[in-house]
Amino acid sequence: MAGNTFGKLYRVTTFGESHGKAVGAIIDGCPSGIELTENDIQIYLNRRRPNSSELSTPRTEKDKVEILSGVFEGKTLGTPICAMVRNEDIGTSEYGVLKNIYRPGHADYTYEKKYGIRDYRSGGRSSGRETVGRVIGGAVAAKVLKERNIIVSARGNYDLSRLSNENGDIDFENINDSIGGIVECKVKGAPAGLGEPVFDKLDAELAKACMSIGAIKGVEIGVGFDVTNMTGSENNDEMAVGEKFLSNNAGGILGGISNGNDIIIRVAVKPTPTIAKKQKTIDVNGNETEVELKGRNDVCIVDRVVVVVESMVAMTILDYYLQNLKF
Repeated sequence: MAGNTFGKLYRVTTFGESHGKAVGAIIDGCPSGIELTENDIQIYLNRRRPNSSELSTPRTEKDKVEILSGVFEGKTLGTPICAMVRNEDIGTSEYGVLKNIYRPGHADYTYEKKYGIRDYRSGGRSSGRETVGRVIGGAVAAKVLKERNIIVSARGNYDLSRLSNENGDIDFENINDSIGGIVECKVKGAPAGLGEPVFDKLDAELAKACMSIGAIKGVEIGVGFDVTNMTGSENNDEMAVGEKFLSNNAGGILGGISNGNDIIIRVAVKPTPTIAKKQKTIDVNGNETEVELKGRNDVCIVDRVVVVVESMVAMTILDYYLQNLKF
């Protein structure tokens, strides 16, 4: 299955399925001598862990990371780092009903059409649980970037009122629908000069990195789509003595190359497709049917996606740092 590796010099390959034995990542290209412990990664994994809030799936996973290689006496060796998380709360019996039907909003249909086979246990590789490997790669990347005072941080925003009942209250025990939201990510301290012209622009790679997250359906850099309502004089970031920009509408990137300003990227997170409402679909034989998904699902995944977006951005910035500058 192609498309499991991200990056050129800092390369992260994720592995595992949602209900397999384990998920994780193999990291190649991490500089040597970086102080790294399992706790450095665990802090990030705890932020995307299931059952972390009333909006999250009740699936209970400790997501305890194990570093299998690439670290000795608390420092990276420069050799491949392999880290994994064992799946514990699998509960595969509840997914048997999904074996012969395609869930609306999921990748069941497309995976089966491409490969002729699919893991129907919550989507297997297409499940959001695949992001464990991304967060492992991102946690390590963030630790490396911190050595150069480059900090990646993100925050989420969503409107819970869309789930309220006629009285304006939200009954978290009986919600049968879901909502999406927006995650904004900021990179502070990135030097000017990161990125490549034409096809390998930094903003293009950041967009690709974020769009590779299954839940993301849109990306914008800087003021993004608001440029359609601006004039050139309003949108241009004027400069002053000391190589300072007087605004940051470009989101820290000009011509596909970082300009030293904060890099700003926002992504649109879709509503969780697993909902407890009857929906029309078809089975593997093409027959019409209905499905009501009562599995362990998130009402809103925005809070858990925040660290995944941070991770993909950190991996992208580090990859370009290693390509364009000496670490």
